[in-house]
Amino acid sequence: MTTFTTTEAHLSRDEMARMVAADIPAGAFANLGIGQPTNVSNHLTPEQGVTLHTENGMLGMGPAAVGQEIDGDLINAGKVPVTELAGASYFHHADSFAMMRGGHLDVCVLGAFQVSAAGDLANWHTGAADAIPAVGGAMDLATGAKATWVMMNLFAKSGEPKLVEALTYPATGLGCVSRIYTEQAVFLLDGGCVTVRSTHGTSFEELAARVPIGLTRA
Repeated sequence: MTTFTTTEAHLSRDEMARMVAADIPAGAFANLGIGQPTNVSNHLTPEQGVTLHTENGMLGMGPAAVGQEIDGDLINAGKVPVTELAGASYFHHADSFAMMRGGHLDVCVLGAFQVSAAGDLANWHTGAADAIPAVGGAMDLATGAKATWVMMNLFAKSGEPKLVEALTYPATGLGCVSRIYTEQAVFLLDGGCVTVRSTHGTSFEELAARVPIGLTRA
């Protein structure tokens, strides 16, 4: 049974990443999308035994590389220098996508422009005339992984909520998102029902007043 929790301050990006990392099941095969999700690799523990897959063809990715660890040929899909763990392997891009599409990933963690109450995901294009579409492997990950989680800020720079009743941006996948981590709250999505697992630096009542969908508290 999920228990509702709250903290006084908004979560930092590191705190969000640490929370996501702790929630990934032991022994899982996971993919971390470009942007905020990339930081999750820095908070996984060896005891968890999580194996990270990268879209550009690596299995067994470790934390981000720093200093003398940096190898220009060893990067993730977001071009961030990374390390490799013992037993890491490399493969063709087509094989990487076969893993993504074939249901071999337990969890993928993606960024988003919007997520709907039904779990629809928009994360590749805002529809703006000057925006550069960049879908990459997001569609394959969102529909191929056994669980799709999102890490994002709850509100856009304009102040508009990014958790919405229905998408207004082009869709990446429909009904695929089951969990959303933000700096102000963590949401669980199930069949159109949105449950708030925790709040951070805000109250449930304040959250319900700003997010234009029905919310329930765990």
